[in-house]
Amino acid sequence: MERVYFDANSRKQEAEWKEKAIKELEEWYARQDEQLQKTKANNRAAEEAFVNDIDESSPGTEWERVARLCDFNPKSSKQAKDVSRMRSVLISLKQAPLVH
Repeated sequence: MERVYFDANSRKQEAEWKEKAIKELEEWYARQDEQLQKTKANNRAAEEAFVNDIDESSPGTEWERVARLCDFNPKSSKQAKDVSRMRSVLISLKQAPLVH
């Protein structure tokens, strides 16, 4: 009798775990889908802004556009290479662009 009770109890517990796992998995998929939708919306907005920025370019603003795409804060850069020389060249070109 005790063995039957043990088997029934373990099956009940296993069913509860499976039910809980299914519920948690559904919640995870819902969160993932929500995050994916947010990422898609952000990417679309960034792409639209980028395309508008390209369309509005005028001669002489090329280095300003390059400077906007670069991270000039040396402390926030997590690169292993030293890019200080490139950074200084880009800053100087932004301030005094080459004349053709």
